[in-house]
Amino acid sequence: MPRLPPAEKLSLAVRKNVRDEWENNKADLERQLTELLGTPWTIDIAPNAIWPYHNDGYAKESLGSCIKAYVEGAIYQLKYLTERYGDELKAEINDLSHAHVLTLDLEETTPPRFSYGGCDVQDGKLRILFVEQNLGTNIDYCLQENTLFAALNAAPSDKPLSFYARENIRTEYDAKIGEAKQQIAEQLGKKDDEITLNPNFADVFAKLDAASKQKGSSLREDWQKTIGDFVQRYFAALAYQMKYIKVGEDDMIQEGFLDAVSTNEFAFRVVDQLKYDSYGEVVIEDGVLYLQCKPDTFGTNIDYSCSKLMDQL
Repeated sequence: MPRLPPAEKLSLAVRKNVRDEWENNKADLERQLTELLGTPWTIDIAPNAIWPYHNDGYAKESLGSCIKAYVEGAIYQLKYLTERYGDELKAEINDLSHAHVLTLDLEETTPPRFSYGGCDVQDGKLRILFVEQNLGTNIDYCLQENTLFAALNAAPSDKPLSFYARENIRTEYDAKIGEAKQQIAEQLGKKDDEITLNPNFADVFAKLDAASKQKGSSLREDWQKTIGDFVQRYFAALAYQMKYIKVGEDDMIQEGFLDAVSTNEFAFRVVDQLKYDSYGEVVIEDGVLYLQCKPDTFGTNIDYSCSKLMDQL
């Protein structure tokens, strides 16, 4: 359905509501948004272009109140999410929505991506979106987590990892990998800074991304949202298996381990074929211990991926 033309002129009652409820509050809402995200933001909404979609609902007589409510709902959600995820999420929003403009517009994708409303990033602008026939419905939820994160993930970016991957790495790998690293180092009689854990995220992402685009791919659909968690768990599985075979207790095993993994480097990678197992395995090449899996087994049977560690020593 073609976009409706903007209203040439709004009624006096509607114009008054736009002035009193929207225009008189716009500067304060821009201030709130700017303070929240830590960089200057503006709000650019055309009331005359929104009003034709009122559908005899909330916006028909109270357009200014409706627009204000959408913006307040967006700010509320952004405040909640940035408090939960911290400055890293603020940086992501500012980077991916590089125009630093918040707007309100019609969802034109067919079929609609949302039931009532949602958001996306277009031309660097963060757009609150309403579905036709649903202007004014479920206003407060347009920027809720799953919707905003999907919008940020779909926003154009020249970064090697997607937003979903970066966020999962921050929350599930960076925040948790220290424990596995400490356990591995201790069993080798070394300090944390004497060993290297290399997750190879850029290469792993590229390999999985390519696999996801292949026809008939059996790669799990949530791979971007789990990449950090799963790689951290592969290293944790290594730490567990080292403890199981008593690397830290048996001098002979520890010596053999150190001889084999002479670089003190432990890396994760995705390969086309496995050599010794069906889901995941350990191989040692040029003094580096690699944890590896295939794209279609990424995240499968992680706890058993290092079960043949002793065989490689």
